[in-house]
Amino acid sequence: MALAQYADDGIFAPRKIADVFRTTSEEIARTAGLGRDAIQRKERIRSDKTQRRLREMVEIVNKVEPRFGSALIAYAWYRSEPLAGFSGQTAMQLVRSGRADDVLDYVDAVDAGVHA
Repeated sequence: MALAQYADDGIFAPRKIADVFRTTSEEIARTAGLGRDAIQRKERIRSDKTQRRLREMVEIVNKVEPRFGSALIAYAWYRSEPLAGFSGQTAMQLVRSGRADDVLDYVDAVDAGVHA
């Protein structure tokens, strides 16, 4: 799914993301490592940190979606599948600790046939 599908007026919208993943905005905030305020207050939704975390999460899920056939299953992978080489951490845990680039590199390596 195109990144624009997750946004309103160029801003990632937690409600739209939640609708695609069939969950709540509060769960999206937790999954991205954000507090409840980050998705409830308009000024916080627009903050750099909130937008960066939402973008990272959506970018990773979008990147693996073709592998799983649906955004919902890709989101489940993001939240629950331990990644090899990262001490059993999931993509979600890595993103929450500021390591989204490592997850994207891992996905690229796996897609290229390199066992990570």
